[in-house]
Amino acid sequence: LVHGAEPLFFLDYIAVGKLQPEVVEALVKGVSAGCVQAGCALIGGETAEMPGFYKDDEYDLAGFAVGAVERSAIINGEKIKDGDLVIGLPSSGVHSNGYSLVRKVLLEKAGLKLEQYIDDFQKTLGEELLTPTRIYVKTIMGLVENVPVNGMAHITGGGITENLQRILPAGLGAAIDASAIEVKPVFQLVQRLGQVEQAEMFRTFNMGIGFTIVASSQYHDKAVKYLRDRGEKPIVIGRISSSEQGVVVK
Repeated sequence: LVHGAEPLFFLDYIAVGKLQPEVVEALVKGVSAGCVQAGCALIGGETAEMPGFYKDDEYDLAGFAVGAVERSAIINGEKIKDGDLVIGLPSSGVHSNGYSLVRKVLLEKAGLKLEQYIDDFQKTLGEELLTPTRIYVKTIMGLVENVPVNGMAHITGGGITENLQRILPAGLGAAIDASAIEVKPVFQLVQRLGQVEQAEMFRTFNMGIGFTIVASSQYHDKAVKYLRDRGEKPIVIGRISSSEQGVVVK
Protein backbone atom coordinates (compact mmCIF):
# COMPACT_ATOMS: atom_id res chain seq x y z
CA LEU A 1 0.00 0.00 0.00
CA VAL A 2 2.76 2.49 0.88
CA HIS A 3 4.15 2.02 -2.65
CA GLY A 4 0.79 2.84 -4.19
CA ALA A 5 -0.02 -0.80 -4.98
CA GLU A 6 -3.61 -2.02 -4.92
CA PRO A 7 -4.07 -5.27 -2.94
CA LEU A 8 -5.33 -8.08 -5.18
CA PHE A 9 -5.51 -11.18 -3.00
CA PHE A 10 -4.60 -12.60 0.41
CA LEU A 11 -3.62 -16.06 1.64
CA ASP A 12 -3.66 -17.12 5.28
CA TYR A 13 -1.89 -19.77 7.36
CA ILE A 14 -3.34 -21.11 10.60
CA ALA A 15 -1.42 -23.55 12.81
CA VAL A 16 -3.04 -25.10 15.90
CA GLY A 17 -2.25 -27.63 18.58
CA LYS A 18 -5.72 -29.15 18.34
CA LEU A 19 -8.18 -28.34 15.59
CA GLN A 20 -11.22 -26.60 17.07
CA PRO A 21 -13.62 -25.73 14.23
CA GLU A 22 -15.23 -22.82 16.09
CA VAL A 23 -11.82 -21.19 16.67
CA VAL A 24 -10.74 -21.60 13.05
CA GLU A 25 -14.12 -20.29 11.89
CA ALA A 26 -13.71 -17.16 14.03
CA LEU A 27 -10.18 -16.59 12.72
CA VAL A 28 -11.19 -16.96 9.08
CA LYS A 29 -14.19 -14.70 9.65
CA GLY A 30 -11.85 -12.00 10.95
CA VAL A 31 -9.43 -12.41 8.05
CA SER A 32 -12.35 -12.24 5.61
CA ALA A 33 -13.60 -9.02 7.17
CA GLY A 34 -10.13 -7.52 6.78
CA CYS A 35 -10.04 -8.53 3.12
CA VAL A 36 -13.40 -6.85 2.53
CA GLN A 37 -12.04 -3.64 4.08
CA ALA A 38 -8.96 -3.87 1.86
CA GLY A 39 -10.94 -4.71 -1.25
CA CYS A 40 -8.97 -7.88 -1.97
CA ALA A 41 -9.93 -11.55 -2.32
CA LEU A 42 -9.17 -14.29 0.20
CA ILE A 43 -8.27 -17.00 -2.29
CA GLY A 44 -7.01 -19.75 -0.02
CA GLY A 45 -4.55 -20.74 2.65
CA GLU A 46 -3.47 -23.60 4.87
CA THR A 47 -4.56 -24.99 8.22
CA ALA A 48 -1.99 -27.13 10.03
CA GLU A 49 -2.71 -29.23 13.12
CA MET A 50 0.55 -29.64 15.05
CA PRO A 51 0.05 -31.44 18.40
CA GLY A 52 3.17 -31.43 20.53
CA PHE A 53 4.40 -28.23 18.94
CA TYR A 54 1.49 -26.07 20.08
CA LYS A 55 -0.65 -26.56 23.17
CA ASP A 56 -4.26 -27.56 22.53
CA ASP A 57 -5.54 -24.01 23.03
CA GLU A 58 -2.72 -22.27 21.13
CA TYR A 59 -2.72 -21.14 17.53
CA ASP A 60 -0.50 -19.21 15.16
CA LEU A 61 -1.96 -16.99 12.44
CA ALA A 62 -0.03 -15.52 9.54
CA GLY A 63 -0.70 -14.37 6.01
CA PHE A 64 0.39 -12.24 3.10
CA ALA A 65 -1.12 -10.09 0.38
CA VAL A 66 -0.12 -9.52 -3.23
CA GLY A 67 -0.78 -6.20 -4.91
CA ALA A 68 -0.02 -4.47 -8.19
CA VAL A 69 1.03 -1.00 -9.29
CA GLU A 70 2.26 0.36 -12.61
CA ARG A 71 6.04 0.73 -12.48
CA SER A 72 5.75 4.40 -13.43
CA ALA A 73 3.37 5.01 -10.51
CA ILE A 74 5.43 3.43 -7.72
CA ILE A 75 5.74 5.66 -4.65
CA ASN A 76 9.08 4.99 -2.97
CA GLY A 77 9.98 8.26 -1.27
CA GLU A 78 12.54 9.40 -3.84
CA LYS A 79 10.45 12.51 -4.59
CA ILE A 80 10.39 13.66 -0.96
CA LYS A 81 12.07 17.05 -0.60
CA ASP A 82 12.87 19.78 1.89
CA GLY A 83 9.68 21.58 2.95
CA ASP A 84 7.28 18.68 2.40
CA LEU A 85 4.67 18.15 5.09
CA VAL A 86 4.00 14.96 7.05
CA ILE A 87 0.29 14.21 7.41
CA GLY A 88 -0.82 11.61 9.95
CA LEU A 89 -3.97 9.50 10.03
CA PRO A 90 -5.23 8.32 13.43
CA SER A 91 -4.75 4.76 14.60
CA SER A 92 -7.44 2.73 16.34
CA GLY A 93 -5.19 1.74 19.23
CA VAL A 94 -2.02 -0.28 19.74
CA HIS A 95 -2.51 -1.92 16.32
CA SER A 96 -0.19 -4.91 15.87
CA ASN A 97 3.08 -3.83 17.46
CA GLY A 98 4.52 -3.16 20.90
CA TYR A 99 2.64 -5.85 22.81
CA SER A 100 5.76 -7.17 24.54
CA LEU A 101 6.22 -3.83 26.30
CA VAL A 102 2.47 -3.50 26.93
CA ARG A 103 2.39 -6.90 28.65
CA LYS A 104 5.52 -6.18 30.67
CA VAL A 105 4.27 -2.81 31.92
CA LEU A 106 0.53 -3.30 32.31
CA LEU A 107 0.24 -6.98 33.20
CA GLU A 108 3.54 -7.87 34.88
CA LYS A 109 4.69 -4.61 36.48
CA ALA A 110 1.36 -2.90 37.21
CA GLY A 111 -0.56 -6.13 37.81
CA LEU A 112 -3.59 -5.11 35.77
CA LYS A 113 -5.99 -7.80 34.56
CA LEU A 114 -7.29 -8.17 31.01
CA GLU A 115 -10.88 -8.26 32.31
CA GLN A 116 -10.32 -5.11 34.40
CA TYR A 117 -12.46 -2.13 33.39
CA ILE A 118 -10.39 1.00 32.69
CA ASP A 119 -12.27 4.30 32.97
CA ASP A 120 -10.02 6.08 30.45
CA PHE A 121 -10.80 3.38 27.86
CA GLN A 122 -14.52 3.06 28.66
CA LYS A 123 -13.95 -0.69 28.26
CA THR A 124 -11.85 -3.48 29.72
CA LEU A 125 -8.11 -3.64 29.19
CA GLY A 126 -8.51 -6.80 27.12
CA GLU A 127 -11.09 -5.16 24.86
CA GLU A 128 -8.81 -2.17 24.33
CA LEU A 129 -5.83 -4.34 23.43
CA LEU A 130 -7.93 -6.38 20.99
CA THR A 131 -9.15 -3.33 19.07
CA PRO A 132 -8.62 -4.27 15.40
CA THR A 133 -5.84 -2.57 13.47
CA ARG A 134 -7.13 0.02 11.02
CA ILE A 135 -6.92 -0.87 7.33
CA TYR A 136 -6.30 2.28 5.28
CA VAL A 137 -6.45 0.79 1.78
CA LYS A 138 -9.57 2.36 0.30
CA THR A 139 -8.80 5.84 1.63
CA ILE A 140 -5.18 5.76 0.48
CA MET A 141 -5.86 4.27 -2.96
CA GLY A 142 -8.33 7.07 -3.60
CA LEU A 143 -5.90 9.68 -2.31
CA VAL A 144 -3.00 8.70 -4.58
CA GLU A 145 -5.34 8.73 -7.58
CA ASN A 146 -6.36 12.32 -6.86
CA VAL A 147 -3.42 14.01 -5.12
CA PRO A 148 0.34 13.81 -5.81
CA VAL A 149 1.95 11.96 -2.88
CA ASN A 150 5.73 11.80 -2.40
CA GLY A 151 5.93 9.08 0.23
CA MET A 152 3.92 7.01 2.70
CA ALA A 153 4.68 4.89 5.75
CA HIS A 154 2.64 2.53 7.89
CA ILE A 155 3.49 3.17 11.53
CA THR A 156 4.19 -0.36 12.73
CA GLY A 157 7.10 -1.77 14.74
CA GLY A 158 9.62 1.00 15.29
CA GLY A 159 6.98 3.70 15.65
CA ILE A 160 6.96 7.00 13.80
CA THR A 161 10.69 7.47 14.34
CA GLU A 162 11.92 4.41 12.47
CA ASN A 163 9.16 3.88 9.91
CA LEU A 164 9.22 7.42 8.56
CA GLN A 165 13.03 7.33 8.44
CA ARG A 166 12.95 4.35 6.06
CA ILE A 167 11.36 6.34 3.24
CA LEU A 168 13.47 9.51 3.48
CA PRO A 169 16.19 10.11 0.87
CA ALA A 170 19.73 10.63 2.13
CA GLY A 171 20.33 14.06 3.61
CA LEU A 172 16.73 14.61 4.68
CA GLY A 173 15.17 14.41 8.11
CA ALA A 174 11.82 15.15 9.67
CA ALA A 175 10.82 17.23 12.68
CA ILE A 176 7.74 15.69 14.30
CA ASP A 177 5.63 17.87 16.59
CA ALA A 178 4.53 15.61 19.44
CA SER A 179 2.06 18.24 20.65
CA ALA A 180 0.10 17.91 17.39
CA ILE A 181 -0.61 14.23 18.06
CA GLU A 182 -3.56 13.19 20.19
CA VAL A 183 -1.88 10.40 22.14
CA LYS A 184 -4.35 7.64 22.91
CA PRO A 185 -5.08 6.79 26.57
CA VAL A 186 -3.55 3.31 26.26
CA PHE A 187 -0.16 4.83 25.42
CA GLN A 188 -0.48 7.40 28.20
CA LEU A 189 -1.14 4.55 30.63
CA VAL A 190 1.87 2.55 29.46
CA GLN A 191 4.13 5.59 29.64
CA ARG A 192 2.94 6.56 33.13
CA LEU A 193 2.97 3.13 34.75
CA GLY A 194 6.15 2.02 33.03
CA GLN A 195 7.94 5.37 33.39
CA VAL A 196 8.92 5.08 29.73
CA GLU A 197 10.69 8.04 28.15
CA GLN A 198 8.90 9.81 25.31
CA ALA A 199 11.62 8.95 22.79
CA GLU A 200 11.25 5.25 23.58
CA MET A 201 7.47 5.47 23.27
CA PHE A 202 7.77 6.97 19.79
CA ARG A 203 10.30 4.27 18.81
CA THR A 204 7.96 1.50 19.94
CA PHE A 205 4.34 2.54 19.45
CA ASN A 206 2.27 4.40 16.86
CA MET A 207 1.24 6.84 19.63
CA GLY A 208 -2.10 7.50 17.91
CA ILE A 209 -0.86 7.83 14.30
CA GLY A 210 -1.25 4.68 12.22
CA PHE A 211 -0.30 5.94 8.77
CA THR A 212 1.75 8.87 7.47
CA ILE A 213 1.67 10.66 4.13
CA VAL A 214 4.40 12.97 2.87
CA ALA A 215 3.18 15.56 0.38
CA SER A 216 4.39 18.84 -1.06
CA SER A 217 3.11 21.89 0.81
CA GLN A 218 1.36 23.03 -2.38
CA TYR A 219 -0.86 19.93 -2.28
CA HIS A 220 -1.44 19.97 1.47
CA ASP A 221 -4.88 21.60 1.35
CA LYS A 222 -6.08 19.30 -1.41
CA ALA A 223 -4.86 16.19 0.42
CA VAL A 224 -6.40 17.23 3.74
CA LYS A 225 -9.72 18.11 2.09
CA TYR A 226 -9.84 14.77 0.27
CA LEU A 227 -9.18 12.88 3.49
CA ARG A 228 -11.68 14.87 5.56
CA ASP A 229 -14.37 14.44 2.92
CA ARG A 230 -14.00 10.68 3.44
CA GLY A 231 -14.36 10.79 7.19
CA GLU A 232 -10.68 10.85 8.11
CA LYS A 233 -9.12 13.19 10.66
CA PRO A 234 -5.78 14.10 9.06
CA ILE A 235 -3.24 15.99 11.16
CA VAL A 236 -0.08 17.74 9.99
CA ILE A 237 2.43 16.29 12.44
CA GLY A 238 5.73 17.41 10.95
CA ARG A 239 7.88 18.82 8.19
CA ILE A 240 10.73 17.47 6.08
CA SER A 241 14.01 19.38 6.14
CA SER A 242 17.64 19.02 5.14
CA SER A 243 19.17 17.24 8.10
CA GLU A 244 21.50 14.42 9.04
CA GLN A 245 19.66 13.81 12.33
CA GLY A 246 16.90 11.71 10.78
CA VAL A 247 13.43 11.78 12.31
CA VAL A 248 13.30 13.81 15.51
CA VAL A 249 10.26 14.03 17.77
CA LYS A 250 10.03 17.31 19.66
